Amino acid sequence: MTVPADHIVDEFRAALDHNAVLTGGDADPFLFDPRNLRTADDAVVVRPADTAGVAATVRICATHNVAIVPQGGNTGLSFGTESPTDRPSIVLSLARLNQIESVDPDRSTITAQAGVTIEAVQNAAKAVNRVFAPDWGARGTASIGGGIATDAGGNNVVRYGNMRDNVMGIEAVLADGTIWDGRRALVKDSSGYDLKHLFIGGEGTLGIVTSAVLKLRPATPYETSLLAAITGLDALAPLLDLAQQHAPGTVTAFELMPLVAIDRVVNVFDVVKPLDADTEYFALVKLASSNPIDGQIAAFLEAGAEASLIVDAAVAGTPEQEANLWAIRDHIPPTSAYIEHQHHGLKLDTAVPVDKVKEFVQSVLDAAAKIAPMALAYGFGHVGDGNLHMMILPITDEAVEPWLEVRDAITTEIDRRVFELDGTLSAEHGVGLLLRDRIGPQKPDIEWEMMRTVKRALDPQNLFNPGKLIPLVG
Repeated sequence: MTVPADHIVDEFRAALDHNAVLTGGDADPFLFDPRNLRTADDAVVVRPADTAGVAATVRICATHNVAIVPQGGNTGLSFGTESPTDRPSIVLSLARLNQIESVDPDRSTITAQAGVTIEAVQNAAKAVNRVFAPDWGARGTASIGGGIATDAGGNNVVRYGNMRDNVMGIEAVLADGTIWDGRRALVKDSSGYDLKHLFIGGEGTLGIVTSAVLKLRPATPYETSLLAAITGLDALAPLLDLAQQHAPGTVTAFELMPLVAIDRVVNVFDVVKPLDADTEYFALVKLASSNPIDGQIAAFLEAGAEASLIVDAAVAGTPEQEANLWAIRDHIPPTSAYIEHQHHGLKLDTAVPVDKVKEFVQSVLDAAAKIAPMALAYGFGHVGDGNLHMMILPITDEAVEPWLEVRDAITTEIDRRVFELDGTLSAEHGVGLLLRDRIGPQKPDIEWEMMRTVKRALDPQNLFNPGKLIPLVG
């Protein structure tokens, strides 16, 4: 990347407090993504402490045509915070906008700045007997702003929806430094375009979200998770139906976990394997209610066994057992801790219609067996909303080179199958740079052009996160 000239950096320092601008080695901690890949060779990192500081930063950048790469908790997996190489740019960190501004149990809302972590909002909601539903493994680091920017999903989408469904209003800084305060806690408002939705999932390409009014849900004091050993992928859809029939309105999460991933996690991390069943796949199901649910769980498991869908099951009977089940799930995304060459692998964030989950998983496994037999292939994730994270990974030194020779071919084949099933390449991680040049066939050209029209209207200088999200023309 190209850093701004010294006199521009001096303007940032003059406009903000003395802790706000980092350069050189001080900026390095902000220049590595979760995979420990560097997102810029050098950078100026600007860290405003409030919305006014963000606005001042944007005005300086607009004056000097300096691009802005927004950064939240820096947990993104789609290279959405890589700096451009063709123009001066800054990394705009929102980490210091870390205040929960208000908690309103009567309205069931929390207003939080963009740098507040997901876990902090969850804890604030719990303190007033409410639930903030969005949840995923990086909850302690991932921020509200980043979750909004990518329309993040996670474990509870089957009941509560994506981040989009949990945001009531936002405050954002626009491309000329204007602050738009759209933080309205209205359940109904049909007064025109719902502009917040342009920014939710916009990956910071239209403006900088600085604060949001978030929806809270009633507390669910009776929460239980269970791990069921299932007879195969064919069991997923009917088992989800049974869970919703026998425990209506309580199914919060329904996750696929393969034995091969569970075994690797158990061998490396401080977790206990709950079941010894020798089945290839397991379903992790969470139910939550304001009333006792033991009877519903028993009825669901009995129906699953009678239908020959469940081989065995372990129900969490203590908070420690509950935490253990979800610790296994949180550790399943591959890391170097238990798959040495995972950084070479193909890691998908795909979603297909729920009734196509089995077909999609099997088609990816078949393609991997044919094109990349040297690699380990498995899938896990959110069956309840159709969002499967398929992994194809070289796991030995000898497999790396032949894998790299076929990685592009299998990527193209899987993308084709996703589009044939009317799916998406990006369900909850965002498009960023990782998928930008692959995702074009997913939408008709007119749809991408509509998005470009919005981008040109709201960001005519292309200041905000240039080159991300929208496929390039030509």
